[in-house]
Amino acid sequence: MSQTYHHGALREAMIAAAETILERDGIAALTLRAAAREAGVSHGAPAHHFGNLSGLLSELAASGFLRLRQYLLDAVVNAEPTQHMAGLSRGYVAFARSAPGLFRLMFRSEQLDWSNHALSAAGGAAFAMLLPEASVDEADRKPISLPLLGRAMAHWSMVHGLSTLLIDGRLSAVGRELSPGVGVEALVEEILRSGVAHLE
Repeated sequence: MSQTYHHGALREAMIAAAETILERDGIAALTLRAAAREAGVSHGAPAHHFGNLSGLLSELAASGFLRLRQYLLDAVVNAEPTQHMAGLSRGYVAFARSAPGLFRLMFRSEQLDWSNHALSAAGGAAFAMLLPEASVDEADRKPISLPLLGRAMAHWSMVHGLSTLLIDGRLSAVGRELSPGVGVEALVEEILRSGVAHLE
């Protein structure tokens, strides 16, 4: 039986339904019809609000980038300046582990429409968290220097690569090489410590 939503609630319900399918069944199972069925609405509702599957996926990815930004903010809100980069790293990894299907979708550019304003804005806001504070002043859009941008990109590459290895289960095999009693969590912390130290 179809449920009745007002305009804004239907959009949010569709995005939530799409994420449920993504995390439970994988990207291949996520279609407009499947999302409508999961949300309990008519098959025509998703097309009316999102146009096509790319539109729905782009809005879902945008919601993911907003959540990633919040994870990063929460990770550094009370951090000492010397722990800022380490906090961002832990926040990034924690987000990826909390929603692995969504995390993968957010970086599958071939399925996303980056001309979608919500997606481009949310993605930019999340990435800005990884840049030096002085470079992201909304009122003063000065170009960032090559060394600072290079450092930010190196940091992003490190935490993104670690996150991907972790959610894909690739660290489990490596973890078997560790001494008894030393698990993957200790390995993750050591990778973050070592990675951040090399960037400082």
